[in-house]
Amino acid sequence: MKKKGVELSMNVIIIAAIGLLVLVILAVLVINSSSKLPGATKTCTVQGGICKSSCDNGAISGATCDNGNQCCKVFVTSTE
Repeated sequence: MKKKGVELSMNVIIIAAIGLLVLVILAVLVINSSSKLPGATKTCTVQGGICKSSCDNGAISGATCDNGNQCCKVFVTSTE
């Protein structure tokens, strides 16, 4: 009888250890993927701009463009 009780508790310990390992791996994956997020939100198109060599309507500060261009504000005009 005692052997069955020890065997059951060992199974619970092994399952708990595997579950804890899975949680640690998932936490590492979430932390790594979230660290890439802030850079993606600073792109010019996400900020609502367009990349040009010079801006007529003003530049969006903090937004990034490729090739040294500036992120220019885009104004939408209605045609009514």
